[in-house]
Amino acid sequence: MASVFSVGSRISSGSVSFVTRRTALSIALGAACGAAVLALAGGVAIGRHWPAHDAGGAQTANRVEHDYAIDQLGKLSASVAQIEPRIARLTAQVGALRDFEARLNTPRPAPRAAAAPAMPAASTAELSATDGAGGPALPPRHCSELVPQARGQADTERTRRQLDCLAATLSALEQQTADHALAYAAFPGRMPADGARFGSPFGNRTDPFTHRLSFHPGIDLVARTGTPILAAAGGRVVFAGEKGGYGNAVEIDHGNGLMTRYGHASRIVAHVGDLVLPRQYLADVGSTGRSTGPHLHFEVLVNGAPVNPVDYLALFAPAPHG
Repeated sequence: MASVFSVGSRISSGSVSFVTRRTALSIALGAACGAAVLALAGGVAIGRHWPAHDAGGAQTANRVEHDYAIDQLGKLSASVAQIEPRIARLTAQVGALRDFEARLNTPRPAPRAAAAPAMPAASTAELSATDGAGGPALPPRHCSELVPQARGQADTERTRRQLDCLAATLSALEQQTADHALAYAAFPGRMPADGARFGSPFGNRTDPFTHRLSFHPGIDLVARTGTPILAAAGGRVVFAGEKGGYGNAVEIDHGNGLMTRYGHASRIVAHVGDLVLPRQYLADVGSTGRSTGPHLHFEVLVNGAPVNPVDYLALFAPAPHG
């Protein structure tokens, strides 16, 4: 799977940063809002111009010219109607991604000594998910600036060109937002078992079988047998079957060294090679392998080393109500 975000040395404390240009989010939201104003202004301009033109020109223009004008007005109105919902969707998507990025950048307490050691930072070449790009940093221009007003140019033609420019700008912003949405989908922070309660935590604990101190590389989510186990993020299934003390287990590769593991399942429905979406059904909670009762053993691994899954789940937890 293509790498779409960076996992650095601070991952064990929950720090993750996007590889794609961070400023794209701010530009996207600003441009989307500006596009909405332009689309609305274009629609109002069309509505203001043509009724007056029709009233004054109906006496002098022939029927063919009148019909052509009405046809052009209909096409422009249809273009505005198509662009407006795209602006609304883009604004909502950028807002969700901004909220997620704000959560990523919120400082959190450092993990306890029992947590896995910090991972070495990956090189810039390994983290890059885009082709080379550069140039001066200039503010974006409105379509009214990019489409100069030619002398004698019809209002409908000028408005049509501005709407074409706006549609092209929206397509570019939608692609940029889609790149960030891929990183969002591949972040393993969604609860993998609805209604489960937290059991044994990540880190050192008293082993339930030997009663000696041992390291627990994940968290236990206690739930009834048969409770659906869901993917914490999108990715590719790389293992599905019996795995020693994990019993029936599923492993998902999310790209860029991130992997999740789901253990002790009573039944597995996922298969190796499956491309799964966030919260897709993988298996059922059970008590297979080295287990004392029904629960889901959930792990998050970075470059093969376990990190505390709670740091990831906290980013998707509902905000507390004050």
